[in-house]
Amino acid sequence: MRTFLIIIFSLCISFQAMATAQLPDKIVYKGKTYKLHSNPLEAYFEQHPEKRPYGIGSTALWRGYIATFEIRDQQLYVKDISVEYADSLKGTHDFKWKSVMQEVFPDQKSFKVDWVNGLLVIPHGKMVNYVHMGYGSTYEKYILLEIDQGKLKREKKFDYKSYETFRAQQFLAFKQTEEYRSVKAELQKDGSSDEYVDDFLKTYIIHYTSKILTP
Repeated sequence: MRTFLIIIFSLCISFQAMATAQLPDKIVYKGKTYKLHSNPLEAYFEQHPEKRPYGIGSTALWRGYIATFEIRDQQLYVKDISVEYADSLKGTHDFKWKSVMQEVFPDQKSFKVDWVNGLLVIPHGKMVNYVHMGYGSTYEKYILLEIDQGKLKREKKFDYKSYETFRAQQFLAFKQTEEYRSVKAELQKDGSSDEYVDDFLKTYIIHYTSKILTP
């Protein structure tokens, strides 16, 4: 996850105007299916690039797939992975989705996601503000899940205003850590200013912290 964000940080300097809102993964949580503004499989595919599935390329789906996860018995699982493809019929192209779960995880109906240590963001309700970049749009409500080695440790719920307040407090708490100083030094290798890096970290603070740092 962090490797990807560092790449995004570099690209945003030159290509910010080209950024595109992303199609999210999904998660089944307490019997309901939600959008998921986190991508738990990315860390797996960084370690196993040969396993990454690809469908039709799209600026709205940089990772090439949509995964569906589930929290079951306090454990995170991946239930399905789908890619888009062109189905040629009578000289036309009908774009459809197909499951590639068996290609990535053969003989598995679901696969335990025990490598994830971090915060999963579940937006729900009406969209309050649309932002044409990544997962930048704002929603009415949020559920934040703290995951440790794939196990659910903590849940917090917010409306969009209290979520923004939480993110600001999370960043202030992160600034007091040694990890903040290490991450900042890495991001400043290209000569970026303190202000620019801090603004970037504020924006992506949920992805840079693996635990809820505030009460």
